[in-house]
Amino acid sequence: MTTSTSGKQGMNTRLAHGGHDPKSFHGFVNPPVVHASTVLFPNADTMRRRDQKYTYGTHGTPTTDALAAAIDALEGTAGTLLVPSGLAAVTVPLLAFLSSGDHVLITDSVYFPTRRFADTVLKRLGVAVTYYDPLIGGGIKALLQPNTKVVFTESPGSNTFEIQDIPAIAAAAHEAGAVVMMDNTWATPLYFRSVDHDVDVIIQAATKYPAGHSDVLLGTMSAIEPYFAKLEETYSALGMCAGPDDAYQTFRGLRTMGVRLEHHRKSALELAQWLEQEEGVAEVLHPALESFPSHDLWKRDFTGSSGVFSIVLDSANTAQTDAFLDALQIFGLGYSWGGFESLAVPVSLADRTVASRDYAGPVIRLQIGLEDVEDLKADLTKALAAAKSA
Repeated sequence: MTTSTSGKQGMNTRLAHGGHDPKSFHGFVNPPVVHASTVLFPNADTMRRRDQKYTYGTHGTPTTDALAAAIDALEGTAGTLLVPSGLAAVTVPLLAFLSSGDHVLITDSVYFPTRRFADTVLKRLGVAVTYYDPLIGGGIKALLQPNTKVVFTESPGSNTFEIQDIPAIAAAAHEAGAVVMMDNTWATPLYFRSVDHDVDVIIQAATKYPAGHSDVLLGTMSAIEPYFAKLEETYSALGMCAGPDDAYQTFRGLRTMGVRLEHHRKSALELAQWLEQEEGVAEVLHPALESFPSHDLWKRDFTGSSGVFSIVLDSANTAQTDAFLDALQIFGLGYSWGGFESLAVPVSLADRTVASRDYAGPVIRLQIGLEDVEDLKADLTKALAAAKSA
């Protein structure tokens, strides 16, 4: 990491200069893309003691180290590891800190693939899983058991964007000796610095805002001391390493993440405020709106909002929902988010167990890209008219 990335400097300055010192590689401003499996040792003694920085491709290269150092500087963590997807960034920490006979608490508004992993692999391994109301706050103390080893948080929650009281949850979890994990993909460390709210292990789908161009799959796992060593042990045992090209693409995307995220934020908030007034929209689920139920928590803990939120249509049948989606021309119909293009996807909340709520109509998640807001408004206006006519 370059010496210019002082915590006293602005976020965009740190994004532009973190992770790689040009002086360390012939003055080139970007790190080399190192494709590696075998690494040679100079002699038998060095090989026996593994006494050199790089020993094998799965344990890191200058390319992966540059991105990990940059993420660490943003997160304020003791170490960061790269894995091939955001989902892998969820599953590896859970495997690292849970064993047969343990208990894990997971927010009921969690990303569905996290729930699927918990309900299949974790349960098969003998881990007891309990889902909790994302708005429980300090009340989570009543759910903690002697064998609770992990409390998993995601704030805002997937698709419905509930804001969790992370400091209150962390305080109760730590009192019980549990590790606090957080999927912080929505806000990134730019808008929510997890370590400042007592989170131990931080997860990001770097596929989203860090990479930012809808062409990379990557996850990051960051941890404070003393948790990083255990996370790294499981990571190494699984051989769950990221490829150098994906790491490089994400590192390059990180350089512009600040300005991109600010554009996403402004456009999404303008559209959310506009949609609140539009006929055919029953509700807008965006934490930065004053009308949002947990807005006060968002305002207390977050410094910004990203480009993803949901709307609730006032229509009640599948034909109207399909008409809305099929009328969109700028918004693509596709999963993921964080890229330059706007996307829309219908949301299923059928997996909820304790945080279910009746909405006036179908929920549709919108990813607001980098297009001009007026064009996006026109596209949504046509879609709302199509739903009304269906």
